[in-house]
Amino acid sequence: MTKHHFLLALLILFGIQGCITQKNKQMKTYQIIKSLSIQPHHSINAKEFKIQYEENTELWDKCFQFINENDLEKMAPGKYPISGERCFAVVSEYETKAPVKTKIESHKKYIDLQYIIKGKEQIGVTSALYATVKEPYVASRDVVFYQADQLHYHQAKPSEFFLFFPADFHQPGVWLDAATHVKKLVIKIENHEH
Repeated sequence: MTKHHFLLALLILFGIQGCITQKNKQMKTYQIIKSLSIQPHHSINAKEFKIQYEENTELWDKCFQFINENDLEKMAPGKYPISGERCFAVVSEYETKAPVKTKIESHKKYIDLQYIIKGKEQIGVTSALYATVKEPYVASRDVVFYQADQLHYHQAKPSEFFLFFPADFHQPGVWLDAATHVKKLVIKIENHEH
């Protein structure tokens, strides 16, 4: 699925085709996403995005505006406020690693928007069906770690962003074939169900 097909799917899912005046919130977000220099990866759960967006419209709009209004390549590593502790960005730099040296994780309080600013990596994705808890949930870090029998890998590069909801067990920072330097943006967006 191309980025344009994914955006069209989001548009249809939001039900804004032919009824834009009744769906101003959704149209605004569609326009914000469309105006980004980066696009959503086809693996994003559009149904869950719709639910989360409708519950926290303001946070999502601020999240995408942060991406639009900042020169991400020039941002130093660190934490950047977007909406207090409800939504914030973290810029980091690191070397990718072999799959056996990276952790599979999920979060309860926050949804992850992950975007590779520079470099490339693979991100493994699995579900509860194939994973067992390796390290239990730590609320202060909002993370639980898993081991999994099956993972599907997606290449992350500076053209698309990923969204990982609580049910999306993900393994970021995996090399493609050798260690490479990566600069990454992760935006933490409050999960409306937490």
